[in-house]
Amino acid sequence: MTSHTIWIEKYRPMVLDDIVGQDEIVSRLKSYVTSGNLPHLLFTGNAGIGKTTSAVALAREFFGETWQMNFRELNASDERGIDVVRNQIKQFARTAPLGGAEFKILFLDEADALTPDAQAALRRTMENYAPNCRFVLSCNYSSKIIDPIQSRCAIYRFRPLSKEAIITEISRITETEGLECSPKALDAIVYVAQGDMRKAINALQGAAIVSQKINEDMIYEITSTARPEEIAGLMQTSVAGDYEGAEALVHELLYSRGIAPNELINQMYRSIIRMPLERRLKTQLISHLGEADFRLSEGANSEIQMEALIANIVLSADTILRQ
Repeated sequence: MTSHTIWIEKYRPMVLDDIVGQDEIVSRLKSYVTSGNLPHLLFTGNAGIGKTTSAVALAREFFGETWQMNFRELNASDERGIDVVRNQIKQFARTAPLGGAEFKILFLDEADALTPDAQAALRRTMENYAPNCRFVLSCNYSSKIIDPIQSRCAIYRFRPLSKEAIITEISRITETEGLECSPKALDAIVYVAQGDMRKAINALQGAAIVSQKINEDMIYEITSTARPEEIAGLMQTSVAGDYEGAEALVHELLYSRGIAPNELINQMYRSIIRMPLERRLKTQLISHLGEADFRLSEGANSEIQMEALIANIVLSADTILRQ
């Protein structure tokens, strides 16, 4: 077993055909390769669903052996200002492609981190050097990309990967690495990943370092994630009006198990939307989660906010269910 390597890089697809879970997008990207032409592209979607991999695989298929000479990747979150556009991006875009290629590709990851001024400068660069260079922009939120850039790009919205896509890839890796992964462990990986292949592969590798026989307990422990049934129990206890019992469960998850407050809120949300609750109560509970999540993001005390969240859930349940 090669646990000393980083599996998310080792098993990164090198060609478009190997990308899982994004069949429609892959098909359209392959049509660009067939035609030999490429517009500017904007990839948008959550992390770990294939945006960077698609850009690299696209460049490999366009340029073959010379792909590294005609492809450059920049991360906009490292340098967000206008200088990165005026210097690094412009310098790459203005030079001629090598090896007989018609154009070069510049991949700008996390483009939504660019300041508005930098995006305005990027728009001009995209216009001026379009014959020489095609731009592929990647972002989590397309709403943070200015309209003039969006209108110049073909927009591809990547979906979170399905359960089937994640299980297919994880099963392939376990077979290659000689691992035994139980069906419940696969379900745990899917639950932890939430459509993010990087999370899924990292969870598998973390468990593989401990043992070649992987079970669900290892996955939840390594990723510091509560089991779905534990979260369901917490929510049922809270809705039943047992504040002390719910508070004890939260304390156990946060301090004995080391689960981050934001992650616990995320898991509580996933549990609430599946619970058969009265509609008015469900909407109030989701509102309480959103308020607690916002306050934590603003730097509020996590212990107080989690206690207040449980108190609000208990009070709302008392008000609506036990009037």
